Amino acid sequence: MSSHHAKTLRLIFQDPPSHNIHWRDVESLLHHVGAGVEPLSGARIRVTKDRIEAVLHRPHHHNNELDKQGLMHLREFLARAGVTLSLYEAGGG
Repeated sequence: MSSHHAKTLRLIFQDPPSHNIHWRDVESLLHHVGAGVEPLSGARIRVTKDRIEAVLHRPHHHNNELDKQGLMHLREFLARAGVTLSLYEAGGG
């Protein structure tokens, strides 16, 4: 995993939650870990990885950073799909 993707993953799982995670970095990370990203209506997208599925919301155009609720949904999806910082730091991803 590149240092950029690892940094994004650390920001996603850090406590307290970060307020400056850009959507383009999230989408790049999702593609990097092999998740499928399918646009739905409006700002919604369906994300799938290893038969785990979630519907996430892209931030609106004027603000391309994830809000707290969006971050929590992303964390939940990644954890359920087995994409965790500890796995990637151990070289398993």
